[in-house]
Amino acid sequence: MRGLIISIIFVILTFSFAQADENIVIIGLFKNKVIFKLNNKQYVLSPGESVGDEIILISANSKEAIFNINGQENRYTLDGSIGSSFNKANPSNIVTIAPDSNGMYIVNGGINKHQTRFLVDTGATLISMNRHEANRFGIDYKLIGKKAMTTTASGTETVYIVNLKSIRIGDIQLNNISAAVHDGDYPDIILLGNSFLNRVSIRRDGQLLKLSN
Repeated sequence: MRGLIISIIFVILTFSFAQADENIVIIGLFKNKVIFKLNNKQYVLSPGESVGDEIILISANSKEAIFNINGQENRYTLDGSIGSSFNKANPSNIVTIAPDSNGMYIVNGGINKHQTRFLVDTGATLISMNRHEANRFGIDYKLIGKKAMTTTASGTETVYIVNLKSIRIGDIQLNNISAAVHDGDYPDIILLGNSFLNRVSIRRDGQLLKLSN
């Protein structure tokens, strides 16, 4: 009887992981980065990173992402969803961003009603700005922020985690967004990180990057 119960549990778990790929929807493809939804939850992975122990990203580029799912290699392209459990929402607002000559995605927007520019950075955990930008926006980051340390290309820096009232990109506006203020000159352009990007949908359309909510 015990052996039968263990066998049943094994079959259920195997079936569950085998069905994981039936709920994956790719919404953004980049060099060494993929943004996708699994069971309606959004993830951002780089090669070698995983969701649990069963879904591992092998590689990603602007055309496809290759996953190892429960020991099997699976290739996905944009909107290459399998299964009908995912219902794609009809976006009310779409912002289309073209790459600059260096392949960077820079877009105009606003922070707390102040106009500024952002560099879309899926590798940044939070929206990130330097102290000069924070002062321009009237953010007293040392008073209201939570002090922390971060590692950048130039070494370890002090940052202050603050809450921004609003972020606007085109017709998309989100409220109460976490951001990091670097107590220095880095970064020289504000990074539009995942504290914003994880709350919108991102997809590639050829060379264009499209944000929607």
